[in-house]
Amino acid sequence: MKGTIQNREKFLNQISARLGHNDISNSIPQRSWKYHPQDEVLTDTSPDQLVEVLKTQCLKIHTSLLSANLDNLAATLDKIVTDYGGGPVVTWKDQRFSEWGLDRLMKDAWPKENIEVHEWDYTQGAENIRYAEKANIGITISEITLAESGTVVLLSDKDKGRTVSFLPACFIALIPKSSIVPRITQAARIIRQKHLDGHRVASCINFITGPSNSADIELDLVVGVHGPVKATYIIIDDI
Repeated sequence: MKGTIQNREKFLNQISARLGHNDISNSIPQRSWKYHPQDEVLTDTSPDQLVEVLKTQCLKIHTSLLSANLDNLAATLDKIVTDYGGGPVVTWKDQRFSEWGLDRLMKDAWPKENIEVHEWDYTQGAENIRYAEKANIGITISEITLAESGTVVLLSDKDKGRTVSFLPACFIALIPKSSIVPRITQAARIIRQKHLDGHRVASCINFITGPSNSADIELDLVVGVHGPVKATYIIIDDI
């Protein structure tokens, strides 16, 4: 339910006057910048070249990277889950899992192998978090992927709880190849454009770069302190 903002302009104008500024109700001209260095990084890079950049970066962030098409995606995902020691597994509720042919694996094959699978269900409230806490593996889908930093961008909503990506011991992100962009510059523009086009933008946007990494004052790296110990990205060829 949306609230009603009252006396907003009067309130802001009063603050503006105290600061010695003009009436903010007057239109503020759009700034024009002479230089745009953020646009020069990985300029005119092809999708395949972005994949190579992402592969190189994943080596630096202790993240496994695999490629798959829709014919072998289920087998690829199944092998990773097996290598990570099986379930419990927690996933988002997302129609794309079905579109990519993963329903049979998640709802039929894994349960028969005694791999417990929990699909996020907002009607269960905090029970979802308890499932995520005990899960060995969390599986999500990257909406935008930053090649430069090896970062997956997750947009939370009622069917896509954020705890799926950071409470389980291991994290698997499915990455549509079409989601890969050079860097955060493009991600910010995509998200802003969604807002300008009138689409709802998630109140929680997570930028996740591989497994959890922390370092003390002597720069001794410790993996898994604040999230998953292991992470795997699967690039899905959808272009």
